[in-house]
Amino acid sequence: MANTANTGVIDAESGNQYEIVHSKSQAFYGSYERKAELHQQTHYCPGCGHGIVHKLIAEGIEEMGIQDKTIFVSPVGCSVFAYYYFDVGNVQAAHGRAPAVATAVKRACPDRVVISYQGDGDLAAIGTAEILHAANRGEKIAVFFVNNAIYGMTGGQMAPTTLLGQKSTTSPWGRRAGSEGFPVHMSELLATLEAPVYIERVALCDNKNIMRARRAIRKALELQRENTGFAFVEILSPCPTIWNKDPVEARNWVSDAMVPVFPLSIFRDRKPEIPASAELPQHSVAEVLGITGPVNQRTDKSRARPHNFAHLGIKIAGFGGQGVLLLGQLVMEMGMQEGLEVSWLPSYGPEMRSGSAHCHVCLSKERIGSPLLSNPDVLVAMNEFSLRKFGPEVKNTGVIIYNGRDLPADFRPPEAQIICIPASEIADGIGSARAANVVMLGAILEHTNCLAAETAMSILDETVHKVDLLEIDHRALAAGRSYIEHHANVGAISQPDGFA
Repeated sequence: MANTANTGVIDAESGNQYEIVHSKSQAFYGSYERKAELHQQTHYCPGCGHGIVHKLIAEGIEEMGIQDKTIFVSPVGCSVFAYYYFDVGNVQAAHGRAPAVATAVKRACPDRVVISYQGDGDLAAIGTAEILHAANRGEKIAVFFVNNAIYGMTGGQMAPTTLLGQKSTTSPWGRRAGSEGFPVHMSELLATLEAPVYIERVALCDNKNIMRARRAIRKALELQRENTGFAFVEILSPCPTIWNKDPVEARNWVSDAMVPVFPLSIFRDRKPEIPASAELPQHSVAEVLGITGPVNQRTDKSRARPHNFAHLGIKIAGFGGQGVLLLGQLVMEMGMQEGLEVSWLPSYGPEMRSGSAHCHVCLSKERIGSPLLSNPDVLVAMNEFSLRKFGPEVKNTGVIIYNGRDLPADFRPPEAQIICIPASEIADGIGSARAANVVMLGAILEHTNCLAAETAMSILDETVHKVDLLEIDHRALAAGRSYIEHHANVGAISQPDGFA
């Protein structure tokens, strides 16, 4: 709810009484919960430009009626607590990554107004690549760039926009072109690109310029409401605390020192003509992953098959070249074909061959919040290194499927169930040691019953195009299932003491 104060004013000439209403925008929260004792205060220093910019953005959001469809992306910097103030959708991003996160948000929610709010140490330094490429792609986001020529939150280091001669904690003698280079002009830089539709630089040095900033911010928001294209507003802002000036001196320094270096101007105000052929074709996820055939029909059929889990996390690990990532892809595609929510997150070292590699696979009946698995239900360890590294992470109720006849002699098994299967030997006997990952696939399916073997056959038929290799994979899948079925009955599956 907005906080409102009413003041009666009498006009000296007419004698009429007027009522002036000062209110906090509805786009702000009624109270700020960052600190229990300061519910009516932000964390910004007196005279800081962030508070003004926040007010201008909030008023624009409220007056345009877009509060319920606005998503605010704020990274590391003085704006890091924006989610305590703006009563809109909020996403926190890593340092410099707000344009990349905003891109993802906008593409996932194309009907939303997406704002990326950044400072100069964030956008023009660690985030240079993100903002440059987001602008070059013409992402339909509004970027508000608060430029105070210094790192404000972290103690006053030199920023990419620090002026020549300006002192900072990392340039105590003042910035020198010969050693630190010249200030970076982000508006001019982005204006060389074809895709942006609107680029303007404004300043918070006096009331006239604040009103100009208000109009620029409003226009950027309007362009996003109309889903027009990439809009960028650079805002020259005072930083009294780090500049070691009082608020009035800081405002004057913006006009006297910053504006001559960063001239105020509209650098771009047009919508570029993008040929229709440049538009990306729309593909389904199945098409992108190369799954052909009547997907909807297959999915509908498989949805009738009950799954014995709500969420199943599988980590697959080994050396590069053992088919670790491919095995994860096969399981992921099987889950998708059976109508489940799926994710696949690969990880490998600088050497894909012989280096360490692992992947996380999630199968779920509900939407997946994160593809990362800290405590998997199933670990497929293709080598001893992976067994030792990831074995302790497996849930106590989970299972480890290890590529070997026996556990290492000095290995202390966790409380999870452990299954030893000589997958490499089995695959070598079939005709190709490279099929060890498919042997493991058969073992996973047989032991967990998480997915249907028929689905695995279907995926292999679509993925493997060489007849001789496909035959080996069919035999490997059957061999993995048979080994688990046979040795489970004769007690050859290793279990920790007391496992039930």
